[in-house]
Amino acid sequence: MHLKPVILAGGSGSRLWPYSRQLNPKQFLPLTGEGSMLQETLKRLESIEHHAPLLICNEEHRFLVAEQVRQQGISNASILLEPEGRNTAPAIAVAALHAIVEDPSALLLVLAADHLIRDVEKFHESINHAQTLAESNHLVTFGIVPTHAETGYGYIQRGVGLNDFGFRVKRFVEKPDSNTAEDYLATGGYYWNSGMFLFSAKRYLDELERFQPAMVEACRAALAGASQDLDFTRLDAEAFRSCPSDSIDYAVMERTEQVAVVPLEAGWSDIGSWSALWDVKEHDAQGNACHGDVMLHDSHGLMVHSDHRLVATVGVEDLVVVETKDAVLVAHKDRVQEVKKIVERLKNEGRQEHINHREVYRPWGVYDSIDKGERYQVKCITVKPGAKLSVQMHHHRAEHWIVVSGTAKVTIGDKTQLVSENESTYIPIGQVHALENPGKIPLELIEVQSGSYLGEDDIVRFNDRYGRS
Repeated sequence: MHLKPVILAGGSGSRLWPYSRQLNPKQFLPLTGEGSMLQETLKRLESIEHHAPLLICNEEHRFLVAEQVRQQGISNASILLEPEGRNTAPAIAVAALHAIVEDPSALLLVLAADHLIRDVEKFHESINHAQTLAESNHLVTFGIVPTHAETGYGYIQRGVGLNDFGFRVKRFVEKPDSNTAEDYLATGGYYWNSGMFLFSAKRYLDELERFQPAMVEACRAALAGASQDLDFTRLDAEAFRSCPSDSIDYAVMERTEQVAVVPLEAGWSDIGSWSALWDVKEHDAQGNACHGDVMLHDSHGLMVHSDHRLVATVGVEDLVVVETKDAVLVAHKDRVQEVKKIVERLKNEGRQEHINHREVYRPWGVYDSIDKGERYQVKCITVKPGAKLSVQMHHHRAEHWIVVSGTAKVTIGDKTQLVSENESTYIPIGQVHALENPGKIPLELIEVQSGSYLGEDDIVRFNDRYGRS
C-alpha cells in the first residue's frame, strides 16, 4: 500500500495577525524556515515513498497554493477547492473519495499545512509505525508527547498496547484547565491531539458512512459534480454546502472502535500564537526572538517581528511587537490568544486590515497600495515575466501607468503598444484595456487611479487566463 499525502491548507491564522491575514494566512508564510509552512510540510515528505500529494484549500487561496507547490518543484499535485469550509471530516472524505479512484487500497497521510516538525527522521519513524497499524485496519492518530501542561490543546489518553509502538485510544479529552493539564502530565499516558492521521481511505469512508451517511452522500455528490479549472478541481458548490459540518474527531475518531494512537516526539508545534512562535525561535542572551530590522536596549523575553521599518525597544519585557506596512501589534506574551478579539473588532467595524496586507498577491504578480485619498489611489504593480492581467474595464476610475523597469505590452481598445522604462500611458474611464509583461524580467510600474469609486470590485473582466472572468 502506498501513502497518499493529504494536506489541509485552509484556515485564516487570525491568532498571528497582523502578519497573517485572511487572504494570506500563516500556512503560506515563512515563519520557521526559508519556505512557507506549506512548503516545509511538502519538503518533509521528500524522502518517503508516496503518491502525488493532494491539497485541499479555500478557493480564495488557490493561486497561492499552486505557486508554492510549483516553487517546490512538484508538478503532479492535485488541488481540490472547497467553496466554503465544512470542517475536517468532509474535507478528508472528499480526499478519500478522490484517492480511491487512483488506488483503491490507498493509505491517507492527513497533515495540516501549518505545523512545525523539527525532527523529520523521528516523524518518518512514527509514520512507518502508523502505517503498520493502518494496514491492519486501524484509524491512527499521532499523539504528541507533551513537554509541559498545555491548556490550548485537546488530549488523547492511551489504552492497551497494540504492538511495540502503538496503543488503542482509551478516550479523547477536550482542552483542560491548568490543574487538569498538570495532572495529565504527572500521570503520564496522555498526548496532545495533533490533528494528523494515517488510515485506509476505504476504511475511513466505511466508518464515516456508519456514523454520518449524509456527509458521505454530500461529498460523493460534490466530487461527482466537480469541474476542472486550470490546475484545480472545483467541488460542486451546492452539494458541498449541503454537507453537515463536523471535525474528524467528533464525526469518526471518538466513535469508532478501531482508533489507535502512535506517539510522536519530534519537536512539533502548531504555531498557534505569537508566544508559540517565540517558543520555537532562536533567542539571544536576553531571551529575545527577533526578525527584521530590530534594535533592543535593556529588553528581555521579547518576540519582535519587523517587516519594513526599524523597531526599537527600551526597558521592556515579555512583549510581542509585530510591525507590518499597515498595522502594528503590541501585546503581552501571556495574552496573545486575545489577538483574535482585535480581528473580530476589525471585522465588525468593516475594516480591511484583517483581510489583506497592503501588498496583495495575484496569480500574475503583486501590487502594493502606496497611498490613497478620497478620489485617488497609488499602487506599485509588479508583473511576472510572461504574465498577463485580465482584459478588463472600470466604470468609475481612470488609470495612469508609469513604467519604472521592464517593458509593458499595453492594449487600450483595439490598439496595442509597448511602453518602456520612464514612459507612461493613460486609460480613460470605461475603456477596455489589458496589461502584459512580454519580457524576461519583472515589469514594475506605478499606477495612479482617479475617480469617484476605487474599490477592487469595479472590475469587469472580459477575458482572463486565470479563470476569473
